[in-house]
Amino acid sequence: MNPIELRIRDAADYIRRKTDLVPELGLVLGSGLGDFCVGLDHAVSIPFSEVPGFPVPTVEGHSGMVVIGRYNGVPVMALRGRVHYYEGGTQQEITIPIRVMKLLGVKTVLLTNASGGINTSFREGTLMLISDHINFSGANPLIGPNLDVFGPRFPDMGDVYTRELRKKIRAQAAEMGIDLREGIYAMTSGPSYETPAEVRMFRALGADAVGMSTVPEAIVARHTGMQVVGVSCITNMAAGLLDRPLDHAEVVETANQVKQEFLRLVEAVIAICAEN
Repeated sequence: MNPIELRIRDAADYIRRKTDLVPELGLVLGSGLGDFCVGLDHAVSIPFSEVPGFPVPTVEGHSGMVVIGRYNGVPVMALRGRVHYYEGGTQQEITIPIRVMKLLGVKTVLLTNASGGINTSFREGTLMLISDHINFSGANPLIGPNLDVFGPRFPDMGDVYTRELRKKIRAQAAEMGIDLREGIYAMTSGPSYETPAEVRMFRALGADAVGMSTVPEAIVARHTGMQVVGVSCITNMAAGLLDRPLDHAEVVETANQVKQEFLRLVEAVIAICAEN
C-alpha cells in the first residue's frame, strides 16, 4: 500500500475509535474561525498530534484539533486549523485530513481562509465565495502515484467549487443581509507575502484574492468526488494596494473582527449543504 494511503487509513481508523458519529459535512476552519466548534453538540475533540499520520500545524491561529459533533442536527467534522504548504510538508501530506474526511463519510467540504484582496472594490473584512482558483504554488497534491481508491489519475477540475451550491449560498446570504462577494482565489506557496509585481500579475490573470492555502485541499476533495465550497475572508489588501507593510497580526485581528458575520455565513452554508 502507498505510504500516504497507509497514513490516511491509520488516521481514519483512529478517529472512528473515538466517535460513532458519521460526519456528512467537513469544515476546514481558517484563522479566527475556531470558535465555531463551541456550538457543536456532543463534540469529540482530538488534537492533530494524537492522530496517527496527521500533519501538525505550527502557525498562530491554527490550534490543530479535529472536532466531530452535530450542528443543528447535522453531523460535521471540523478541522480547527490546517497545515500550510510552506510549513514544510508535501501537498500530499498536508491534505491527508481531507482524504480522511472522505473515508469517514463526508460528502461536502467547506474550506475557509484568510486572504489578501486584489479586487480593488473589496475592503478589509469582505467575505468572498470562491468561484475558481489559480494554483501558483508550484506543486499539486496529486503528483506521484495516483491513489486509485479515491479517484482517477486525471480528475476534471471544471467545477471545483460546486456551482449549484454557490448559487444557493449567494441567495441565502442575500436573504440574511450578508454582503457576500464572489471571485477567483490565487494561491502562492508562501510564507513571504506577494510582491506588488506579483499582485499586478494576478490581477491581470483575473484573480480577486490571494492566499497560501485552500487550493491543495480543494483539488484533493474534488479528486475524491466530494462537493466543495470555499469562502475567503479578505483580511488585508494585497501588496502595493495600501501604503503600509503587510503583517500577520493584522490578518488575525481582521479575522477576529468579522468573525461573527463569517460564522453566520458558515451556519447558512451548513444548512444548505445538509439539504443536498
